[in-house]
Amino acid sequence: MLKKQMIRQGAKIELAKREFFSFCNLLAPDFYKEDREYLVNLCNTLQALYEGRIIRITPEKKWKVVDELPTDSNYEVCKKFMMNMPPQHGKSRTLINFCCWVFGVNSSEKIITASYNDVTASDFSRYTRDEIAQTKNDITDVVYSDVFPLTKIKRGNGSFEKWALEGEHFSYLGAGTGGSITSKGGTILIVDDPIKGAEEAFNNTHLEKVWKWYANTFRSRVSAVGGEPIEIVNMTRWADDDVCGKLLTSSEADEWYVMKLEAYDKETDTMLCSEIFNKKRYLSQRALLDSTIFMANYHQQPINVEGRLYSSFKTYEHIPVDSTSRPLFTSIRSYTDTADEGDDYLCSLIWGVYEHYSYVLDVIYTQQPMEETEPMVAAALDENKAMLARIESNNGGKGYARQVASILEDDLHNYTCDVTWFHQSSNKVSRILTAAPYIMRNVLFPVDWKYRWPEYYDAMVKYQRKGKNKHDDAPDATSGIKETNELLD
Repeated sequence: MLKKQMIRQGAKIELAKREFFSFCNLLAPDFYKEDREYLVNLCNTLQALYEGRIIRITPEKKWKVVDELPTDSNYEVCKKFMMNMPPQHGKSRTLINFCCWVFGVNSSEKIITASYNDVTASDFSRYTRDEIAQTKNDITDVVYSDVFPLTKIKRGNGSFEKWALEGEHFSYLGAGTGGSITSKGGTILIVDDPIKGAEEAFNNTHLEKVWKWYANTFRSRVSAVGGEPIEIVNMTRWADDDVCGKLLTSSEADEWYVMKLEAYDKETDTMLCSEIFNKKRYLSQRALLDSTIFMANYHQQPINVEGRLYSSFKTYEHIPVDSTSRPLFTSIRSYTDTADEGDDYLCSLIWGVYEHYSYVLDVIYTQQPMEETEPMVAAALDENKAMLARIESNNGGKGYARQVASILEDDLHNYTCDVTWFHQSSNKVSRILTAAPYIMRNVLFPVDWKYRWPEYYDAMVKYQRKGKNKHDDAPDATSGIKETNELLD
């Protein structure tokens, strides 16, 4: 039995020398499972990057991973890889394994990594070094030296931050963002989570500091003999002006191969990996976290927080009910702002009032013509049992309100919803700015409002206090919640 086991092990070792995923699977089979397709894809992409198999044939714009290089075509080879993945899915772990595997394939490589501080940079470096130096506890154990026996840490040169392999003067350096990397040049440059979290990500001064260090210091550390280095950036997409955002809006944007993975795919109702992060935990995190932080971590959706009007939104999982599950709302109200011009949005909101809080129940946010939205608004008012609907009479709103009231009575036989119209004479921008604190303090949205009303959600979270906003219909109509409540209460 032992002999058969050693034969199988030997075959796996030979495969691990040639295939990066097989290397990961051999050393950590419980994590790098073949049915975890995203990990297989990540490992294969990293190997293709290293082997120069991410290419585009001139004059194509998009990169693609190929098994074999074309023999009769002009093509470019990609040297820059950006990976954005949710936490706890093995992105840093895979990069550590990548460093180990690369040193086994070519011990003359010189790798420089950067993380958000010296501690995490040292951890990345130490894990890489310790993996290479690991020894067996049992004859059946498989360790790094079984795969790459000639790759060893140089004696007396094994500090956490900087070390070399046997036969080399320098092999690896780990540094925190802002740290010194003087006189060291790399053939592979890796940035691993340069932003610690939301507090740093939402600080524009800190973002600019990290970017300047990355652009002016880190990227200048190129080996004199290595030519153009391989560059890898691994990070959560926090803000438009983070390192990834700066790169993707720069002149070199099309030089990057981007792998963006979200924790959950709504269209297919599937998790990226249910074993690692299942839907129950996903929904729990969505309920607990600020929507901005949640979307950045689990959907790689950056938010331009610098200058945005709404810094946060309150959410709810369930509407308030009594012991018999009847809603406790004292009133259910609606506010509708019809579209002013051809490219504007109609925005209609329905909310329930309970103890000075407004629970948003439904939103219609669309550019469809009035003849299509009139029955939509009427149906929403009826379905949500709205008691009062206020509709701006500006720009044809009076006729719109009358038509909605007619549909409610004649088609839906609803005689309990009071539809009124009024002329909105207040300055739009002033209304939006004045109402913002009330919206953030007293208005609650469903925890899944990002998915229920995606265009409305984007219009709210991305609205800027100053400067040009493409559309203001969503915050304009939402301000009507405050005005309606103050008028009636």
